[in-house]
Amino acid sequence: MIKLDFEKIYSTDGINENCYIGIPFKKGSLKDVSTVSITNEDNIEYASQSKATSLWDDGSVKWLFTDFEADILANKSATYFLHTNKAPSSFDGIEYKNQIINTGTLKAKLGKNNTLFEYVEFNNKKYENLVNLPVLTDKKNNVYTPEIENIETLDKGKLLTRLKVTGYHKLNNIKTYKFEIKLTFYRNKNSFELAYNLINTTNSPLKIKSLVASSELENNQNIVAHTGISNYKTRFTKSNGEEIFTYIDANLLKFESNEHNSEVFYGTFFGDLTNSEIGLSATVFQAHQNFPKAIKIKDTKMEVMIVPENIGNVKMESGMAREQKILYYFHTPCEDIQSINDKTIRYQMPNRPSVSPEVFKTSEVFLDVFTENKNFEIELFLTSKADEHARCYGMMSWGDAPDIGYTTQGRGNGALVWTNNEYDFSHSCALQYVRTGTRRYLDYLITSARHWIDVDVCHYSDDPLIMGGQYEHSHGHILSKSIVCSHQWVEGLLDYYHLTGDIDGYNTALGIGENVLRLLDTPKFNTPGETSARETGWALRTLTTLYLETYDEKWLEKCEWIVHHFKVWEEKYGLWLSPYTDNTAIRVVFMISVAVGSLIRYYRINPKEEIKNMILKAVKDLCDNARLDNGLFYYKELPSLKRLGNNPLILEALSIAYELSGDVEFIKAGIPTLKYVMSYKAAGISFSKRLEEDSLIQGQMGTKNFAQLMVPVTVFYVIASNLNLL
Repeated sequence: MIKLDFEKIYSTDGINENCYIGIPFKKGSLKDVSTVSITNEDNIEYASQSKATSLWDDGSVKWLFTDFEADILANKSATYFLHTNKAPSSFDGIEYKNQIINTGTLKAKLGKNNTLFEYVEFNNKKYENLVNLPVLTDKKNNVYTPEIENIETLDKGKLLTRLKVTGYHKLNNIKTYKFEIKLTFYRNKNSFELAYNLINTTNSPLKIKSLVASSELENNQNIVAHTGISNYKTRFTKSNGEEIFTYIDANLLKFESNEHNSEVFYGTFFGDLTNSEIGLSATVFQAHQNFPKAIKIKDTKMEVMIVPENIGNVKMESGMAREQKILYYFHTPCEDIQSINDKTIRYQMPNRPSVSPEVFKTSEVFLDVFTENKNFEIELFLTSKADEHARCYGMMSWGDAPDIGYTTQGRGNGALVWTNNEYDFSHSCALQYVRTGTRRYLDYLITSARHWIDVDVCHYSDDPLIMGGQYEHSHGHILSKSIVCSHQWVEGLLDYYHLTGDIDGYNTALGIGENVLRLLDTPKFNTPGETSARETGWALRTLTTLYLETYDEKWLEKCEWIVHHFKVWEEKYGLWLSPYTDNTAIRVVFMISVAVGSLIRYYRINPKEEIKNMILKAVKDLCDNARLDNGLFYYKELPSLKRLGNNPLILEALSIAYELSGDVEFIKAGIPTLKYVMSYKAAGISFSKRLEEDSLIQGQMGTKNFAQLMVPVTVFYVIASNLNLL
């Protein structure tokens, strides 16, 4: 039995709230998801639906994902329990067959061609045109006709059913831009979520003039329309058929005061249209964060403007995608606007259950980042570093941040250079979440991973060395067109998948792995010992992660080959030295640390003595020959570069050497570096704002800093704390 805790948020009751939780299990401890159920503190069972998102190699459940209903009462926290040996009771729920979905309170028949729904039935009456496919218009005034090609089932259950609709926006009957729509329905709910993903499947940039999803009621009797927008109290605009146009642009955000941590919540943004028979509201998820956005209502028509005309500038480069979410809620004409507003706010900031960090620790799924001997200064440092990243508002930027160092170095030729999840910021957020249970780190993970999936990964290309790969830090997010082994990660994507259930995270991780395999087959990597540790090291980390996720042997086929590269490289120079000038071969501390951090992950799968010996030899050499008189490790081994090294990756290398040898001297050698790294005080959350390119940027710091230090500092901290060296 696992305790699920909800913190107090809302001052109104949330009855049968739709919630979810992803929980890892120790190998062999859970063998059947059919024995999973949910109860409250009074042992009353609530409807649930469970699945395994990952298995151990013995077939037992590694990751369990459970959707469930919960009652969270006004101004109260709540506790629920997940049972692993108590089969759930049967319950009435969603039915889906013959393209008709019935939630119990709402029925809809999926359409075809250019119709999303043939009809929607509410209160025993069928309606057409209540929710239509988004229509795309480009800056050249070309209007593209959306056409459905396929409908598939992603999740099918009585509590939740999720469908995926795919098709193309066509011009002159020619397929141009692909779209994917995920439709999520819950039992006994007269609402559903539409997650619309536009993909630029052409070789040219797409400059969007407008992207509009429309809804229309059948009569204009007793028409009442509202729009709502908030960051504290919701501001309503009301009409009886006269036009309402409410929008979000850069100026609104720049001059509006908002103190929220915006990955968790900024405000709400919705439209509602009601006549004498039916009401329909549409809430855009994180509309402020993904500006520009607008809602226009006139007479019997409501338009949700995913990209509004003449507001902002949205450009999607070739291969880019971007998912935007809308909650459609059907209601009776008498429902109060404040009741509707309550539902829209809950959609923006849903109740999220959490489990104790001990659950994550005992599963042995994560690195050991858990300590009972907490050090206040280190905990404060990690918290501040996680929080200090810039928030970059804008549809194509939300979830990423520019890197100050790369930008000022001129790598973007004067333009902002975006971090593109370098060093796996998403995974670092996941680790901070599982070790603390603090909600906002999960929201950081969700926001950054979704941007990564959409913008930083190539969804369309004729070049197999580009397709499916993750772009290196770049101006314009991807304009460098650089995809290399050393800047592709998958751990954060898999964390996102297991903690949210979104299959896009899993599929994107597999696509990155396939891209890495293709890159490793290129001539660049044919000569052992001549490629940098950073290149093949990160590739080894990616491949071993995917093996542990899938236990597919194909991910290990290149691993021994990479290990052989490290061996030949060591034999050539006697150590892992890097050619620098034409006549020098030097120690580069952070590159060697990357090699060590990658090799250990393969060693834990395949513990060969030669790998252990290579690691210990390399780290001992750094301790003996790469330290300055003050105990710190230098940057690079040249008189011109022997400055203080501030890269924390050496701390992970020292921790690994201790793991393999038990020699406490490796940990003692890292204490000065830990203190030095912590001397760089975090900037904290900044509220300064500036408009650059198509983004409104709040704060200065990129995400790379926390991403680079989280794993090394935390694993070192845990060991040093256990040894009482702090």
